[in-house]
Amino acid sequence: MSHNPHYKQIWQTVCAIPAGKVASYGQIADLAGLPGRARLVGKSLGYIPSDMSVPWYRVLRSSGQLAFPKGSEQAMKQTGLLQDENVAVLSNRVKLASFQWQPTLEEMLWKLQQ
Repeated sequence: MSHNPHYKQIWQTVCAIPAGKVASYGQIADLAGLPGRARLVGKSLGYIPSDMSVPWYRVLRSSGQLAFPKGSEQAMKQTGLLQDENVAVLSNRVKLASFQWQPTLEEMLWKLQQ
């Protein structure tokens, strides 16, 4: 199940994304110290323990597109959660220029410290 030793650092990185912002799978991999491991980020989000609160819905494809098919139950849930945080989702996509998380130096030093 969640045996991969990198999952915890991925989840901690995803938890650092502030409300109202999004990040790509690749960006999370880079910030978690796992460059080139975007697929691992996606896989890890499927194994979040039920007792952990990780804002998985803030992670998108590098194009800003939701990973779930348009109109699917998962896409509608993700869209609703993002819209609750005032993130605009149009045609299953978020405009990264407006909503992508750009961590400050302080966030990188303190929130993302492994």
